[in-house]
Amino acid sequence: MTQDEMKKEAGWAALKYVEKDSIVGVGTGSTVNHFIDALATIKDDIKGAVSSSEASTAKLKELGIEVFDCNEVARLDVYVDGADEINSYRDMIKGGGAALTREKIVAAISDKFICIVDDTKAVDILGQFPLPVEVIPMARSYVARELVKLGGDPAYREGVVTDNGNVILDVHNMQISNPKEMERSINAIAGVVTVGLFAARGADVVITGTPNGAKIEE
Repeated sequence: MTQDEMKKEAGWAALKYVEKDSIVGVGTGSTVNHFIDALATIKDDIKGAVSSSEASTAKLKELGIEVFDCNEVARLDVYVDGADEINSYRDMIKGGGAALTREKIVAAISDKFICIVDDTKAVDILGQFPLPVEVIPMARSYVARELVKLGGDPAYREGVVTDNGNVILDVHNMQISNPKEMERSINAIAGVVTVGLFAARGADVVITGTPNGAKIEE
């Protein structure tokens, strides 16, 4: 089974958590695209979605699913999104697709966070995948210097502007043994919009696509 087929297994398995007449939080990325395809098969049973990126919004609308502004919705039953890395405590690194801030906002208003991944994303210690940090453009150099003090090796993701008009620093060579503490430390740096550590609000359910189908951990 290919990696994409495993992503599809995970994406379609998340459909069981979507409640009738609900508004669904939808994340960003290749695994989520499979979930959006699955969601389209029950679009008449849901009210619509809140999306974490312009790319997902475009795909949802293309498939005939109404997209609500996050400000119109007080809470969501479920939020379905992928991860670039996830550990056994369900802490995650996200933001490879540069949508981390909007993803964090949608996660914050959701009762249940369903993380959908293929089995290559599971790690013992976070940090092998470069940690994305969304930064106000004028603070880029200052934030980079502060990230070096925290033990990282930040690199400017050239040519990338987030949906919010900001830039991304990818922090390499970090072994993140305490994700919650690191999340707090990086978020406290002036000029940081948010860091792609999802530890203060981790996943509630993990669905992993494997060669033997979807494995669900609740």
